[in-house]
Amino acid sequence: MSIKSMDIRVEELRKKREQVMLGGGADKLEKHRASGKMTARERVDGLVDKGSFMETGLFAQHRATLFGMAGKETAADGVITGSAAIHGRLVHVASQDFTVLGGSAGELHSIKVSEAMMQSLKTGSPFVFINDSGGARVQEGIDSLSGYGKVFYTNVMLSGAVPQISLICGPCAGGAAYSPALTDFIIQTRKAQMFITGPQVIKQVTGETVTADDLGGPDAHMAKSGVIHFIAEDDKDALLLCQKLLSFLPSNNLEDPPEIPGEYSCEPNPELADIVPVDGKKGYDIRDVILRIIDNGDFLEVQAGHAPNIVIGFARICGRSIGIIANQPAVQAGVLDIDASSKGARFIRFCNAFNIPLVTLVDVPGFLPGVQQEYGGIIRHGAKMLFAYSAATVPKITVILRKAYGGAYLAMCCKDLGADRSYAWPTAEIAVMGAEGAAEIVFRKEISEATDKAAKRKEMIDQYREAFSNPFVAAGRRLVDDIIEPADTRKVIAQALEYLHTKRELRPGKKHGLMPL
Repeated sequence: MSIKSMDIRVEELRKKREQVMLGGGADKLEKHRASGKMTARERVDGLVDKGSFMETGLFAQHRATLFGMAGKETAADGVITGSAAIHGRLVHVASQDFTVLGGSAGELHSIKVSEAMMQSLKTGSPFVFINDSGGARVQEGIDSLSGYGKVFYTNVMLSGAVPQISLICGPCAGGAAYSPALTDFIIQTRKAQMFITGPQVIKQVTGETVTADDLGGPDAHMAKSGVIHFIAEDDKDALLLCQKLLSFLPSNNLEDPPEIPGEYSCEPNPELADIVPVDGKKGYDIRDVILRIIDNGDFLEVQAGHAPNIVIGFARICGRSIGIIANQPAVQAGVLDIDASSKGARFIRFCNAFNIPLVTLVDVPGFLPGVQQEYGGIIRHGAKMLFAYSAATVPKITVILRKAYGGAYLAMCCKDLGADRSYAWPTAEIAVMGAEGAAEIVFRKEISEATDKAAKRKEMIDQYREAFSNPFVAAGRRLVDDIIEPADTRKVIAQALEYLHTKRELRPGKKHGLMPL
């Protein structure tokens, strides 16, 4: 047998590469596109900077021999992995290929994903996992389960060290759903579903009938389960959301978030004073306040459709990334409940892990009362907020706009929970409870003995409000650092961020605290 020349070998390599890059074949790729979805490689190309992707494991192949797998070729073993740049910054990517055995995850498939994740950890760069898979590759049995275990373990190794983002662009069923749940953010498209047990299994076991969309569609996971953070209309929208999200984040926990240099105005904004009604019973949209404080009105809200009584998200002030946590008076008066507490606490923990300063806007009447809230564990869920803020060592700036009552005042990062700067608007009411409720307790005897009970009650309410429900009492006790004009809010926060930029905070040495779950 003659020895092949280098030219022949190179040509064979090129043909093999072209064949593998077709995934499950041209017909399957076209069928995939016809369903309204991008292919696995198109998703990678659309996410990263042009020409920056360097693939690893292109020729990876399974080693299964049972159930018709012997000799069966699986292009890249159903997942594309490698490194690239997004807006010039290094990232590592894995993208499941549904045209290859339905994107099912076998042993080598999961090893490739895990290795790409470890490269993220080694290089201190974000990891993006694009999910589109029918689940575990049943032909490989426990080997596929072992692969999942490796991925889950590596997810935890990366947690808090580098940002992890999951894109759900197709089915994500069974154990596969746990990897996204272990990442920092999940973006789900309208065509995708995610669940542990599908509709057919549920019907067999419980007798319940439900559609795949109602069970695991993006609306269900946003409004009901709270599993996902963003809904994308399609694959392209998901890729754009991922790019924007990464623009606010540092590459790893040892870096500060990226800054956008430039000249920024901090001129007084008189519109702020008109947005928030003086009457604490009247609602307004806190996002109208946020948009007038941040740079260019550019606010990336996280979990907008889940627990809408609290608003969280990323923005910038004078080019610096910040995380915003704000009560939403337009929904349930901005009260804190189980879902709002868990939503806020997790976001606080993320920002703290990645050195993103926290700006808290407070207008909260308290924790939501009710039997179901108590049975559901509002005590432990509310304690998550207390824990998260107390444990956070990043710069913490709090602005009290209006109501700040009781335990919810504490839970929204008061001075005693470590706020580095605490400010109040002139409309701020800081008290154990609202004046109406407090007067009924403190002046019960006076009101009951009065001839005109209604007039006496009003008099006592006004007296209590004058004594306690104003920011000057709190300022006098040094529980707020200053009372500021609403128009100056952006300037005050910007100055505080500048002065706290080099904040260093010593904490007692320990393995970790035990956050309420």
